[in-house]
Amino acid sequence: MAASGPFTTIALDTPAEGVLVATLNRPDRLNALTVGMFGELERLTRDVTADGTVRVLVLTGAGRGFCAGYDLAEAEELPSLDAVAMLDRQEAGMRTMVALRELRVPVIAAVNGPAAGGGLSLALAADIRLATPAASFTAAFTRIGLSMGDLGASWLLPRVVGPAAAAELAYTGGTVSAEEAFRLRLVNRIVEDDVVAAAVELGTRIAANSPAGVRLSKRALQANLEVASYAAALELENRGQTLLTRTDDMAEALQAFLEKRPARFSNR
Repeated sequence: MAASGPFTTIALDTPAEGVLVATLNRPDRLNALTVGMFGELERLTRDVTADGTVRVLVLTGAGRGFCAGYDLAEAEELPSLDAVAMLDRQEAGMRTMVALRELRVPVIAAVNGPAAGGGLSLALAADIRLATPAASFTAAFTRIGLSMGDLGASWLLPRVVGPAAAAELAYTGGTVSAEEAFRLRLVNRIVEDDVVAAAVELGTRIAANSPAGVRLSKRALQANLEVASYAAALELENRGQTLLTRTDDMAEALQAFLEKRPARFSNR
Protein backbone atom coordinates (compact mmCIF):
# COMPACT_ATOMS: atom_id res chain seq x y z
CA MET A 1 0.00 0.00 0.00
CA ALA A 2 1.25 3.48 -0.86
CA ALA A 3 1.22 5.46 2.39
CA SER A 4 0.73 9.23 2.51
CA GLY A 5 3.87 9.52 4.62
CA PRO A 6 5.86 7.72 7.33
CA PHE A 7 4.10 6.41 10.42
CA THR A 8 5.83 6.56 13.79
CA THR A 9 3.25 4.76 15.97
CA ILE A 10 1.99 2.16 13.47
CA ALA A 11 3.90 -0.53 11.53
CA LEU A 12 2.43 -1.76 8.25
CA ASP A 13 2.81 -5.11 6.50
CA THR A 14 1.06 -6.86 3.61
CA PRO A 15 1.48 -10.60 4.28
CA ALA A 16 -1.15 -11.66 1.74
CA GLU A 17 -2.68 -10.12 -1.34
CA GLY A 18 -5.35 -7.63 -0.35
CA VAL A 19 -4.69 -7.96 3.40
CA LEU A 20 -2.96 -5.11 5.26
CA VAL A 21 -1.76 -5.63 8.84
CA ALA A 22 -1.48 -2.44 10.91
CA THR A 23 0.38 -2.98 14.18
CA LEU A 24 0.11 -0.40 16.93
CA ASN A 25 3.80 0.06 17.62
CA ARG A 26 4.39 1.46 21.10
CA PRO A 27 5.11 -1.80 22.93
CA ASP A 28 6.93 -0.05 25.78
CA ARG A 29 3.60 1.65 26.61
CA LEU A 30 1.39 -1.35 25.81
CA ASN A 31 0.48 0.52 22.60
CA ALA A 32 -1.37 3.20 24.54
CA LEU A 33 -3.22 5.78 22.45
CA THR A 34 -1.85 9.28 22.00
CA VAL A 35 -2.99 12.30 20.01
CA GLY A 36 -0.35 11.37 17.46
CA MET A 37 -1.58 7.79 17.19
CA PHE A 38 -5.17 8.92 16.73
CA GLY A 39 -4.01 11.12 13.86
CA GLU A 40 -2.03 8.31 12.25
CA LEU A 41 -4.92 5.87 12.51
CA GLU A 42 -7.20 8.38 10.83
CA ARG A 43 -4.62 8.96 8.10
CA LEU A 44 -4.28 5.20 7.64
CA THR A 45 -8.00 4.89 6.90
CA ARG A 46 -7.66 7.56 4.22
CA ASP A 47 -4.66 5.76 2.71
CA VAL A 48 -6.53 2.45 2.63
CA THR A 49 -9.50 4.07 0.89
CA ALA A 50 -7.30 5.89 -1.64
CA ASP A 51 -5.18 2.81 -2.39
CA GLY A 52 -7.99 0.54 -3.56
CA THR A 53 -5.95 -2.70 -3.41
CA VAL A 54 -6.55 -3.32 0.31
CA ARG A 55 -9.54 -5.61 0.80
CA VAL A 56 -9.17 -6.25 4.55
CA LEU A 57 -7.43 -4.38 7.37
CA VAL A 58 -6.06 -6.35 10.33
CA LEU A 59 -5.40 -4.30 13.46
CA THR A 60 -3.14 -5.67 16.22
CA GLY A 61 -0.58 -4.57 18.80
CA ALA A 62 3.17 -5.00 19.12
CA GLY A 63 4.57 -6.90 22.07
CA ARG A 64 2.35 -8.31 24.80
CA GLY A 65 -0.56 -5.87 24.57
CA PHE A 66 -3.23 -4.85 22.09
CA CYS A 67 -3.87 -1.34 23.42
CA ALA A 68 -3.83 -0.08 27.01
CA GLY A 69 -6.16 2.85 26.30
CA TYR A 70 -5.26 6.52 26.40
CA ASP A 71 -1.66 7.07 27.47
CA LEU A 72 -1.63 8.25 31.08
CA ALA A 73 1.38 10.46 30.33
CA GLU A 74 -0.90 12.55 28.09
CA ALA A 75 -3.97 12.03 30.27
CA GLU A 76 -2.29 13.90 33.15
CA GLU A 77 -2.83 17.17 31.30
CA LEU A 78 -6.54 16.64 30.70
CA PRO A 79 -7.80 18.30 33.93
CA SER A 80 -5.85 21.45 33.02
CA LEU A 81 -7.51 21.83 29.61
CA ASP A 82 -10.45 24.20 29.32
CA ALA A 83 -13.78 22.82 28.10
CA VAL A 84 -13.24 23.77 24.46
CA ALA A 85 -9.73 22.31 24.35
CA MET A 86 -10.99 19.09 25.95
CA LEU A 87 -13.83 18.90 23.42
CA ASP A 88 -11.28 19.31 20.62
CA ARG A 89 -9.28 16.40 22.11
CA GLN A 90 -12.39 14.21 22.34
CA GLU A 91 -13.45 15.03 18.80
CA ALA A 92 -10.01 14.13 17.45
CA GLY A 93 -10.41 10.65 18.93
CA MET A 94 -14.01 10.50 17.72
CA ARG A 95 -12.98 11.26 14.13
CA THR A 96 -10.52 8.39 14.24
CA MET A 97 -13.08 5.89 15.53
CA VAL A 98 -15.70 6.99 13.00
CA ALA A 99 -13.16 6.74 10.17
CA LEU A 100 -12.13 3.25 11.29
CA ARG A 101 -15.68 1.99 11.66
CA GLU A 102 -16.78 3.53 8.37
CA LEU A 103 -13.83 2.14 6.44
CA ARG A 104 -15.22 0.49 3.31
CA VAL A 105 -13.26 -2.73 3.86
CA PRO A 106 -13.72 -5.12 6.80
CA VAL A 107 -11.55 -4.55 9.87
CA ILE A 108 -10.36 -7.54 11.92
CA ALA A 109 -8.96 -6.89 15.40
CA ALA A 110 -6.33 -9.48 16.33
CA VAL A 111 -6.34 -8.92 20.08
CA ASN A 112 -3.04 -10.27 21.36
CA GLY A 113 -3.19 -9.02 24.94
CA PRO A 114 -4.91 -6.43 27.14
CA ALA A 115 -7.44 -4.11 25.47
CA ALA A 116 -8.35 -1.54 28.10
CA GLY A 117 -10.39 1.66 28.04
CA GLY A 118 -9.85 3.23 24.64
CA GLY A 119 -8.24 -0.04 23.56
CA LEU A 120 -11.57 -1.76 24.20
CA SER A 121 -13.27 0.94 22.11
CA LEU A 122 -10.74 0.35 19.35
CA ALA A 123 -11.42 -3.39 19.33
CA LEU A 124 -15.19 -2.76 19.33
CA ALA A 125 -14.86 -0.56 16.24
CA ALA A 126 -13.63 -3.58 14.26
CA ASP A 127 -16.07 -5.80 12.39
CA ILE A 128 -14.56 -9.04 13.69
CA ARG A 129 -12.46 -9.75 16.78
CA LEU A 130 -10.08 -12.69 17.28
CA ALA A 131 -8.22 -13.11 20.56
CA THR A 132 -5.36 -15.05 22.08
CA PRO A 133 -5.86 -16.80 25.43
CA ALA A 134 -3.82 -13.95 26.96
CA ALA A 135 -6.24 -11.29 25.74
CA SER A 136 -8.41 -9.38 28.17
CA PHE A 137 -10.96 -6.59 27.86
CA THR A 138 -11.27 -3.88 30.48
CA ALA A 139 -13.82 -1.07 30.75
CA ALA A 140 -11.69 0.97 33.13
CA PHE A 141 -13.46 4.28 32.61
CA THR A 142 -15.34 4.54 35.91
CA ARG A 143 -12.25 3.50 37.87
CA ILE A 144 -10.45 6.67 36.73
CA GLY A 145 -13.38 9.05 37.17
CA LEU A 146 -14.67 8.89 33.59
CA SER A 147 -17.71 7.51 31.81
CA MET A 148 -18.14 4.51 29.55
CA GLY A 149 -19.50 7.08 27.08
CA ASP A 150 -16.13 7.32 25.34
CA LEU A 151 -15.00 6.68 21.76
CA GLY A 152 -18.22 4.88 20.89
CA ALA A 153 -18.00 2.18 23.55
CA SER A 154 -21.41 2.95 25.09
CA TRP A 155 -23.07 2.47 21.68
CA LEU A 156 -21.09 -0.53 20.43
CA LEU A 157 -20.71 -2.68 23.55
CA PRO A 158 -24.46 -3.19 24.27
CA ARG A 159 -24.98 -4.16 20.63
CA VAL A 160 -22.20 -6.74 20.83
CA VAL A 161 -22.78 -8.33 24.25
CA GLY A 162 -26.29 -7.11 25.19
CA PRO A 163 -27.30 -4.27 27.54
CA ALA A 164 -27.10 -6.16 30.83
CA ALA A 165 -23.59 -7.54 30.29
CA ALA A 166 -22.48 -4.13 29.01
CA ALA A 167 -23.93 -2.43 32.09
CA GLU A 168 -22.12 -4.76 34.50
CA LEU A 169 -18.81 -4.19 32.73
CA ALA A 170 -19.33 -0.42 32.53
CA TYR A 171 -20.42 0.14 36.12
CA THR A 172 -17.76 -2.07 37.73
CA GLY A 173 -14.94 -0.98 35.43
CA GLY A 174 -14.26 -4.68 35.26
CA THR A 175 -12.12 -6.99 33.16
CA VAL A 176 -13.18 -10.07 31.22
CA SER A 177 -10.79 -12.78 30.13
CA ALA A 178 -10.59 -14.09 26.58
CA GLU A 179 -12.69 -17.09 27.58
CA GLU A 180 -15.40 -14.90 29.13
CA ALA A 181 -15.23 -12.55 26.14
CA PHE A 182 -15.92 -15.51 23.86
CA ARG A 183 -18.87 -16.57 26.02
CA LEU A 184 -20.25 -13.03 25.76
CA ARG A 185 -19.62 -13.04 21.99
CA LEU A 186 -17.30 -10.09 22.40
CA VAL A 187 -14.78 -12.08 20.34
CA ASN A 188 -15.56 -14.40 17.44
CA ARG A 189 -13.06 -17.01 18.56
CA ILE A 190 -9.94 -17.67 20.62
CA VAL A 191 -6.79 -18.54 18.69
CA GLU A 192 -4.28 -20.68 20.56
CA ASP A 193 -1.31 -19.99 18.30
CA ASP A 194 -0.64 -16.96 16.09
CA VAL A 195 -3.68 -14.67 16.20
CA VAL A 196 -2.33 -12.37 13.48
CA ALA A 197 -1.79 -15.34 11.14
CA ALA A 198 -5.35 -16.47 11.86
CA ALA A 199 -6.63 -12.97 11.11
CA VAL A 200 -4.65 -12.87 7.85
CA GLU A 201 -6.06 -16.28 6.85
CA LEU A 202 -9.58 -15.04 7.55
CA GLY A 203 -8.83 -11.82 5.69
CA THR A 204 -7.59 -13.81 2.69
CA ARG A 205 -10.88 -15.68 2.53
CA ILE A 206 -12.78 -12.38 2.66
CA ALA A 207 -10.52 -10.80 0.04
CA ALA A 208 -11.27 -13.65 -2.37
CA ASN A 209 -14.89 -12.48 -2.63
CA SER A 210 -16.46 -9.66 -4.63
CA PRO A 211 -14.99 -6.39 -3.26
CA ALA A 212 -18.23 -4.50 -3.88
CA GLY A 213 -20.28 -7.34 -2.43
CA VAL A 214 -18.24 -7.31 0.78
CA ARG A 215 -18.33 -3.51 0.91
CA LEU A 216 -22.11 -3.31 0.62
CA SER A 217 -22.55 -6.24 3.02
CA LYS A 218 -20.61 -4.26 5.61
CA ARG A 219 -22.72 -1.19 4.94
CA ALA A 220 -25.96 -3.17 5.25
CA LEU A 221 -24.92 -4.86 8.50
CA GLN A 222 -23.89 -1.55 10.07
CA ALA A 223 -26.77 0.56 8.79
CA ASN A 224 -29.37 -1.99 9.79
CA LEU A 225 -28.24 -1.79 13.40
CA GLU A 226 -29.73 1.70 13.34
CA VAL A 227 -32.82 1.59 11.14
CA ALA A 228 -36.19 1.60 12.86
CA SER A 229 -37.95 -1.26 11.11
CA TYR A 230 -37.69 -4.49 9.14
CA ALA A 231 -39.22 -2.69 6.16
CA ALA A 232 -36.50 -0.04 6.26
CA ALA A 233 -33.84 -2.76 6.38
CA LEU A 234 -35.32 -4.46 3.33
CA GLU A 235 -35.42 -1.16 1.47
CA LEU A 236 -31.70 -0.67 2.10
CA GLU A 237 -30.95 -4.24 1.02
CA ASN A 238 -32.91 -3.78 -2.20
CA ARG A 239 -30.81 -0.80 -3.18
CA GLY A 240 -27.57 -2.67 -2.54
CA GLN A 241 -28.58 -5.72 -4.54
CA THR A 242 -29.83 -3.58 -7.42
CA LEU A 243 -26.51 -1.76 -7.56
CA LEU A 244 -24.45 -4.97 -7.43
CA THR A 245 -26.33 -6.64 -10.29
CA ARG A 246 -25.14 -3.75 -12.50
CA THR A 247 -21.45 -4.58 -11.93
CA ASP A 248 -19.00 -6.54 -14.09
CA ASP A 249 -18.06 -8.59 -11.02
CA MET A 250 -21.59 -9.95 -10.66
CA ALA A 251 -21.55 -11.17 -14.27
CA GLU A 252 -18.07 -12.64 -13.78
CA ALA A 253 -19.13 -14.45 -10.60
CA LEU A 254 -22.09 -16.08 -12.35
CA GLN A 255 -19.94 -17.11 -15.30
CA ALA A 256 -17.27 -18.53 -12.99
CA PHE A 257 -19.91 -20.53 -11.14
CA LEU A 258 -21.19 -22.01 -14.41
CA GLU A 259 -17.64 -22.82 -15.53
CA LYS A 260 -16.71 -24.26 -12.10
CA ARG A 261 -13.68 -21.99 -11.64
CA PRO A 262 -12.68 -19.25 -9.19
CA ALA A 263 -14.04 -15.84 -10.07
CA ARG A 264 -11.58 -13.14 -11.19
CA PHE A 265 -12.93 -10.00 -9.56
CA SER A 266 -11.95 -6.59 -10.96
CA ASN A 267 -13.85 -4.36 -8.52
CA ARG A 268 -15.92 -2.93 -11.37
